[in-house]
Amino acid sequence: MVRRMIAGLGAGAFLALALPAVAQAQMMGKAPEGREATLSGTVIDLSCKFRHGLAGAEHRMCAQVCADKGVPLAILTDDGKLYVPVSAGMPGGNESERLKEFAEQKVTVKGKVFDAGGAKAIEIASVSKRY
Repeated sequence: MVRRMIAGLGAGAFLALALPAVAQAQMMGKAPEGREATLSGTVIDLSCKFRHGLAGAEHRMCAQVCADKGVPLAILTDDGKLYVPVSAGMPGGNESERLKEFAEQKVTVKGKVFDAGGAKAIEIASVSKRY
């Protein structure tokens, strides 16, 4: 009786640990396909831009401090589209760190873009300041 209970608990623990990995593998199979693109726009601080209307060169230092505090940065393209940076790896990294030095500056970003759930994202290959 005790052996059956221990075996049952062991099987339950195994399933509890294995099922999330199986679910993740299944979800990865449904990933949207991206396409290579080059974007031209401005790196913005999402919180200050949308909540407080702050933007521009005078807001650059604030945007960098916000990024250090975990506020996400994004690319607002010249034609008004918003792209959120995403990581290729799982778990994802802090992509705002790559954009921080370009906060509130015009940039050219190359990478793979994705459209999902009404949002746009970019897996950044390179970013450079536009002069």
